Amino acid sequence: MTSVGIEAINAYVGPASLDVRQLFEARGLDLRRFGNLLMTRKSVNLPCEDAVTNAVNAAKPIVDALPAAARERVELVVVGTESGLDFGKPISTYVHAALGLGRRCRSFETKHACYGGTAALQMAAGFVASHPDPDVRALVVAADAASVAARSTYWEPSQGAGAVAMVVSRHPDILALDAGANGYYSHEVMDTLRPRPDLEAGDSDLSLLSYMHCLEQSYQHYAERVTGADIVDTFDYLVLHTPFAGMVRSAHRTLLRKVKAMPPAGIEADFQARVAPSLRYCAEVGNVYSAALYLALCALIDTGDFDRPRRIGLYSYGSGCASEFYSGVVADGAARRLAALDLPGAIAARYPLSMPEYEAVSDASLHRMSGVRDHVFDVDGYAAVYESRMRGRGLLVLDEIRDFHRRYRWS
Repeated sequence: MTSVGIEAINAYVGPASLDVRQLFEARGLDLRRFGNLLMTRKSVNLPCEDAVTNAVNAAKPIVDALPAAARERVELVVVGTESGLDFGKPISTYVHAALGLGRRCRSFETKHACYGGTAALQMAAGFVASHPDPDVRALVVAADAASVAARSTYWEPSQGAGAVAMVVSRHPDILALDAGANGYYSHEVMDTLRPRPDLEAGDSDLSLLSYMHCLEQSYQHYAERVTGADIVDTFDYLVLHTPFAGMVRSAHRTLLRKVKAMPPAGIEADFQARVAPSLRYCAEVGNVYSAALYLALCALIDTGDFDRPRRIGLYSYGSGCASEFYSGVVADGAARRLAALDLPGAIAARYPLSMPEYEAVSDASLHRMSGVRDHVFDVDGYAAVYESRMRGRGLLVLDEIRDFHRRYRWS
C-alpha cells in the first residue's frame, strides 16, 4: 500500500509575545495556578492579523518551495478553524487566492473547535489516497486567531496566536500516516464555546475532564483496531493536543495510570522521555487551537531523536466534543527538512510586548473579528511592533474591510 501523509509542514507563530507571568500579575490572577500552565510566553497577533493571515503566513514558505508541477497538482485546500469570519464564505477562499493556487481545486473549511485541524488532515489524506493521480496534493492549514473576549480570565494567559500548514501527498517526507490506525470517541458536552464573536465561555474543569476521558476512550478504540498496540511499547513518542503543557502532563499521567497501572516515578520518566520534547513550542507560543497538536508535532520533530524513522502516537481533541487517537511514522530526514525553516528562530524573534502595548493591541483587535462591515487597518497604533517585525518581510496583513469583504496586502 502506498503511504500517504505530510510532505511538508511549517508554523507561523506571530510577530509579538507577552510574558505569561507578567499577565498573571497584571490581572491579579492566582499565582498558585501559574505553575500548572507550564508556560513562559504566549504569541500575540496584531490587529492587522486574523485567521486568514495566520494561515497564509504558515503556508506560503512550503507552497513556494514546491516545484511548479507539484503546485499545479494541489487540488484541495482545506482550512481547519474555529475562527470563521462568515457563516457562508470559508477562510479557504482567501487562503487559496493569496497563495496563487490553480482554480481547478476544491476549497472548504472544517470546524470542530480544536479538532478542526485533524478533521482537515484526515479528510485530505483520504482524498489523496483515493485519487487516481499519484502526484495529487492537498494543502491543509490549521489556523485560528484568539478573540479578545477572555480578558482577566484564566483562559487569557494560554491564548496564543498562529497557524500550522501541511502539504499532504503520497510523498510523506515528514510523517507517513498509519492507514486505518485511528481510534475515535465523540459525545456532546458544553465545555468551551464561542457563541458570539465577542464572547468565549465554558467550564475549564469540565473541559479538562472531557479531554482526559476522550484520550482514554479514543486510545482504547485504537487498541481494539490495531492488533498488539501498547501505549508504551508501540510508540517512540506521544504528541497530544496542547492547550497548555500542564494539561498534557495531567492527561498523560491519568492515561498511564489507568492503562498500564504505572507507578508515579515511571510515569514521570515516561513523560520526560516521550512527551516533553513535544511541548517546547506550545510553552512559548500558547494555545493555537486547531493548530496546537501540529505545533507540538513540529516541536517534537525539532527536538526529539530521529536518527531513524520512529512511530509516534497523536491525540486530537476538540471541545463539544470530538477526539481521535492515530499514529504515523516520522520519516528519515524530517528533522533536517523542518530545521531549515528555523521555527526556534521565529519564536525567539518575536517582539516582547509590555502590558500597555498588549492592552492597546487587544483593544484595536476588536476590528478584525467577524461581523465587521467596514474598517481600515492603520498600523500607527502599534508602529513599533509592525515596523520592526513585519514591514518588508513579505507577510500577509489585513488592509481593510469594505462592505464585509476582507482585503489583504503584503507587508
